Amino acid sequence: MGFFHSFMVVIPVFVPLLQGYGLSMSQVLQTQAMFALVIAVCEVPSGYIADIWGRRNAVLVGSALNGLGFFSLLWADTFVEFLVYEMILGVGFSLISGADLALLYDTEVYLQESGERGGAGAGKSLSRLISIEAAASGIAGIGASLLLLWSLDWVIWVQAVTGLAPFILGLLLVEVPRPDAGVKDHRGNARQIVELLLFSKPVVLWTAFAIAVFGLLAVHVFWIYQKYWDIQGVPLASFGYIWAAFALTVSLAARYASAIEQFLGTRRLLLLVALLPLAGLLGMAFGSGWTGVMFGFAIQVSRGLSMTLFYEALNSRVPGDFRATVNSLVSLGVRAIFIVSGPILGLALDIYGMVPTLFGLVIVFTPLMVVVLLPLLSRIRVEQADSAAQAAGTG
Repeated sequence: MGFFHSFMVVIPVFVPLLQGYGLSMSQVLQTQAMFALVIAVCEVPSGYIADIWGRRNAVLVGSALNGLGFFSLLWADTFVEFLVYEMILGVGFSLISGADLALLYDTEVYLQESGERGGAGAGKSLSRLISIEAAASGIAGIGASLLLLWSLDWVIWVQAVTGLAPFILGLLLVEVPRPDAGVKDHRGNARQIVELLLFSKPVVLWTAFAIAVFGLLAVHVFWIYQKYWDIQGVPLASFGYIWAAFALTVSLAARYASAIEQFLGTRRLLLLVALLPLAGLLGMAFGSGWTGVMFGFAIQVSRGLSMTLFYEALNSRVPGDFRATVNSLVSLGVRAIFIVSGPILGLALDIYGMVPTLFGLVIVFTPLMVVVLLPLLSRIRVEQADSAAQAAGTG
């Protein structure tokens, strides 16, 4: 399911597609702001619904809505119709977001605790899911370039058909038993979630902030790439191949993130995760042609490492009963800010151009990374010291 959720052949050429219908970059980013707005409204309620109603049910409904959204592309050709498309996808993705990670993580924990043979463990399975989703995005990129040999219409038709695959596969899902599932003390549940995030485990709070900052940077760069490639003179037929190479980079970085962390240590890995995207943005600003395009790989490496590192740190410290809700809250932080920052990014590209916009991202995100990573490192050291003291006391 993760593969087909990320197998979106329309994404590598989405900006040229919309601009072909006469939309400006500001309007393109406004469609994404609408997507973010719908998710911001639905994200937390949908995550909580998944915790109470069941993760499988939430994933199924979300997958059905996504399939409907992709079918709407077959007749969409105006700014308003693309807004409707993003609204449908926003509800669908908000239902899936958090629920899929929680379902996977809960299943692995259940298999380990019950002594049954299952997957590779919660942490490794999480990194594998991220890796598979990134690989699917890469394969979709290759598919998009091949389909462009015929026309953009072929891209849209294939997306409409493959968009139904997650719903069909979702019918095969089995949710592990959760004795407390369905508890309706909503006020008490909300109090527990707030206490968890703000007071009981500081590492959870700062990890959530880190996910929001790095995720927001990734979303901004995500929608810059295609415009950047066009400015650098890259032919449209090559967009999908570059997209595939970028996605493969994320996949490999996510797959081996745990091994890299063991080799470098958490502190050095966090420093690397922060420096890589800044170097990538500066390289894109100063570079030209394919040289500038190549610097985008640094941002993708950071993306793969940070997603695995931060989401594993978050989910391993969150109780299973509220895992989907907490994951949704984290995603909400990214989407809520992008509602405002997305259209501003589009205006900056239309008015000032690419290079000043890239410099602006560096200026904005450098202090944000420092603000979230320094407290996170401090809290991790405190947590490790407490664990060592408890282990010594027990021994």
